[in-house]
Amino acid sequence: MKDQKQVILALNGLQPDVGHEVLWVLRNCCSGEVLVARSLLGATENDLVPLLEAAASLCRKLDIPIAGVITDGQCSIRNAVASALPGIPHQLCHFHYLREAAKPIAAADLHAKNELKKQVRGVRPIERALEERADDEAEAIRGYCLAVRSALTDDGRLPLDADGLKLKERLQDISDSIARVAQKRGSPTNSAVSNNVCELG
Repeated sequence: MKDQKQVILALNGLQPDVGHEVLWVLRNCCSGEVLVARSLLGATENDLVPLLEAAASLCRKLDIPIAGVITDGQCSIRNAVASALPGIPHQLCHFHYLREAAKPIAAADLHAKNELKKQVRGVRPIERALEERADDEAEAIRGYCLAVRSALTDDGRLPLDADGLKLKERLQDISDSIARVAQKRGSPTNSAVSNNVCELG
């Protein structure tokens, strides 16, 4: 920590089960070193100030300045940081910041995903029409139907992995594959799966 010449504190609360004590951990983001960890029954400003003061005291003993604090946006945490560490820059943690910033994008992405799903409905009737067939073409179409089903149920994880964009990419890959097969056969792309998948706007 002395080699780094500064500390950036991160405060996180870990609650194994609802109703149990929360383990509050203050660590240095620069080194990953845990400075203070305590189980607390509450998460009020009064509960958290002594925790922050303990970390500040340790940093003063080591003569290492606290350059900043990163936490989530909970009011009691913000107030505790302002009270225990006045004048030290305080920002929302990157995950919470991205999650909040991504909310309008996530709403638009969800709408796009729902619109894409409407365009590829009708996989079940295609599969039913192929039940009596065992030829290569039927197997290939079943494979495409399975790929479409998989694409529809494979969700991303916000804020960095948008469901709608992921679905668009997967459906585009399926559409491109169908087009390549049709081109090799020298025939137009006219299967029902392709008609559903190719119109991706």
